Amino acid sequence: MGHLVTLATCSLNQWALDFEGNCERIIESIRQAKKAGATLRVGPELEITGYGVLDGFLEGDTFLHSWEMLARIIDHADCQDIVVDVGMPVRHRNVRYNCRVIFYNRKIILIRPKMWLANDGNYREMRYFTPWQRPQEIEDYYLESIVGKITGQYKVPFGDAVISTRDTCLGLETCEELFTPNGYALQLRNCDYHANIYVGLIFLMVLPVWPSLQDRPLTSPIGVEIISNSSGSHHELRKLDTRINLVTQATKLSGGIYLYANQQGCDGDRLYYDGCAMIVVNGNIVAQGSQFSLNDVEVVTATVDIEEVRTYRSSASRGMQASKQTPFVRLDLDMRLSRQNEEADPGLAPSEAIAPRYHAPEEEVALGPACWLWDYLRRSGAAGFFLPLSGGIDSCATAIIVHSMCREVIKAVSEGNEQVIKDVRRLCAEPADSTWLPTTSQEVCNRIFHTSYMGTQNSSKETRDRSKRLSTDIGSYHVDFNFDTVVTSLTNLFTMVTNFQPKFKVHGGSRAENQALQNVQARLRMVLSYLFASLLPTVRQRPGGGGLLVLASSNVDAECLRGYLTKYDASSADLNPIGSISKVDLKKFIAWSRDSFELPILHEFLNATPTAELEPITSTYVQSDEADMGVTYAELSTFGYLRKIAKLGPWSMYERLLHVWGNEYSPREIYEKTRHFFYNYAINRHKMTVLTPSYHAEQYSPDDNRHDLRQFLYPSFTWAYKKMEDSVKYWESKGWTAGKAQKKNVKAD
Repeated sequence: MGHLVTLATCSLNQWALDFEGNCERIIESIRQAKKAGATLRVGPELEITGYGVLDGFLEGDTFLHSWEMLARIIDHADCQDIVVDVGMPVRHRNVRYNCRVIFYNRKIILIRPKMWLANDGNYREMRYFTPWQRPQEIEDYYLESIVGKITGQYKVPFGDAVISTRDTCLGLETCEELFTPNGYALQLRNCDYHANIYVGLIFLMVLPVWPSLQDRPLTSPIGVEIISNSSGSHHELRKLDTRINLVTQATKLSGGIYLYANQQGCDGDRLYYDGCAMIVVNGNIVAQGSQFSLNDVEVVTATVDIEEVRTYRSSASRGMQASKQTPFVRLDLDMRLSRQNEEADPGLAPSEAIAPRYHAPEEEVALGPACWLWDYLRRSGAAGFFLPLSGGIDSCATAIIVHSMCREVIKAVSEGNEQVIKDVRRLCAEPADSTWLPTTSQEVCNRIFHTSYMGTQNSSKETRDRSKRLSTDIGSYHVDFNFDTVVTSLTNLFTMVTNFQPKFKVHGGSRAENQALQNVQARLRMVLSYLFASLLPTVRQRPGGGGLLVLASSNVDAECLRGYLTKYDASSADLNPIGSISKVDLKKFIAWSRDSFELPILHEFLNATPTAELEPITSTYVQSDEADMGVTYAELSTFGYLRKIAKLGPWSMYERLLHVWGNEYSPREIYEKTRHFFYNYAINRHKMTVLTPSYHAEQYSPDDNRHDLRQFLYPSFTWAYKKMEDSVKYWESKGWTAGKAQKKNVKAD
């Protein structure tokens, strides 16, 4: 009996509600899997609809169109003679489920609903779906006629079951079930092969592809040997390591073959799904796809030996535990996944184990947002991007991400990626030139990326010069101008109406006057950005007639978390590639890009003092971001982590920081910093309600629209502050005044 099986998993760049496009990509992945000799193809979670449909899952049309596309896939000539596992939403007894549909040769074998739903952070699956709460049970699903007339089935199994072929056994997971403490794969690996064998008899009349009991070989292996996980897992910095550890550990303890599939691409929202499909055997990776790619379809295949799993599982301890495992329902499929005649292909051998491939966090910043921007641009109908390039490190980082995007486009073009070639010609080429292809990233950048330095009398020569030279190096179309006359017109209008002349603080003005004069400049930059974004393609006579997408450059720490931005200023844009990336990571990214992209000018951005340049520069005063905020960027990252991920309020954060910062600050200084942070977080929380949609990269992103659902009108944290003040007085009475050096000699009562 043959033991070698070729298996396929994939990453698909699906788009929410793009039913026909998603369907074509699914069929193409099946074609590629069959071409590689695979007998099983596993796809991503909710691949027919796209994962990011969100409240669209509440609409009946979404379910109707999903069945229509499934019918097209099941009936397609290229989708025969291979077991296919595809993801879609299903309504069963008027309950919505997130499901896998497994079919073979125009017969549905099982509809398997998700049992553990993702319902925190970016995910709200409980809003749309109900988990299947009857483990190891199945019931009848009355099939939609649009599919039933193709399959000849009236009802099919629905629920938690595994699938037995003539040579092995397949179990299924969906995304979150990998991440739960009592992982579903652990139960699957230990389930008894001969349990509940009678289930095959129940459905013999329904599914003629199932064999009779007499045909089942007595030498069948014990336990599920192949486990698939269909996922919709988004990118976060440093997250891939966790994912790979979970996938490898899922089979390392007691063996097995694990196929991991994932979405890839923008999908129409702030998340980027980063692919990295993989196949693991007994804890070793034997195939791994790319994490960041412009490919719409990426199929990963490996040839595995089922006998290796059986040998790996030969320990007495595992056998004793497996014998106690509660039986699973088993559905019989009369076919073999393994090669029927291995002698006919003597060169066929199991795939060798490989080392996992990771990107450094700096590379993740370069590639994740870049792929997200390309997806968004090519699908939006816009003519390109517009970025206010201030000469500071934040807008510099956004520009470098676009530069990285252009580099990835050139790489894909050189590799012959037909979809990228089609898109880049549509976006960049003249209508009459259907054969044009770019050869450098600067060529792409110049046609779709527009940057602008918008100066005033408060701007410096250094920032203007840095902006100009950076735009030249990356190839963007750059405009440079001052808009002091527009600022003066607005302030003169105010003076004419009120007979009051506002002044900056360096000229003797109040705090309110100083802030108002800064905000006028900031908000005018937003107005000018959209004016130029609308008309620059017309000025340049670019094809298509569409406008430009305006990019923002607000980082997660200062602008988003601390609120150090003007509402409806240049932070108000169409997209923000760095809106969930910390300043610490951005600086590391710029340092990496300086060397990797050979852009020495980036060294100047790294050494420049962060400044908004909204106040007059004098011989004794230059505006500084960290001085204005009263906190460093590194400290803001700590506050952000403790607030969101550690879920600490003001009092708990103060207590934690006594230990974290005890070497550097006294209890009173820690109290003042904590109070200062929460005061500014509270008064600026309303700004998050209009935050530009940002690429998601950090768990502590404060984006109010999707990720951080908190109120925007806060009371003062008076009770927490009183507790902190009492604690400070207590520690000061014990002699702890300036860091851990003194703390060592301090003992609590």
